[in-house]
Amino acid sequence: MREAAAARGLAVDIRERPQAGSLFEAAELLGIPASGIVKTLVVKRADDTYLFALVPGGRSISWPKLRAVVGVNKLRLPEPELALAATGYERGTIVPIGSTTDWPIFADESIVGQRIAMGAGAHGYSLFVDADDLIAAYGATVADISVPEERRD
Repeated sequence: MREAAAARGLAVDIRERPQAGSLFEAAELLGIPASGIVKTLVVKRADDTYLFALVPGGRSISWPKLRAVVGVNKLRLPEPELALAATGYERGTIVPIGSTTDWPIFADESIVGQRIAMGAGAHGYSLFVDADDLIAAYGATVADISVPEERRD
């Protein structure tokens, strides 16, 4: 992970933390708002290729918005074993940095200018990086691709 970040000129801070049962629990453990954690979602295209969608905590992918930005009619979340095969990471640990394949990245516009926490490739760790540096290092497409999550009380 650190080597992959360094190869792209990215400064990352990887911190160990207790295992978290949810994004909101991880945010509490890290002492940051849920929106400070960015989920890396693996998205499968109809042609069996993938992309990464970076969406902050408290928000979900807007499928119509993402399809419009990508320029396709069909996208979906793959099964966990397909996400693992596509990235080398288990769900809950996925991050574009060090992925087995450099899939295109689509970042929600709300993360621009933020220092963000992400999965770090292993359970019990979080990676901190400046979103703008990550976007630049990977040539990510920045767009409005999310909607507020519905509360589950």
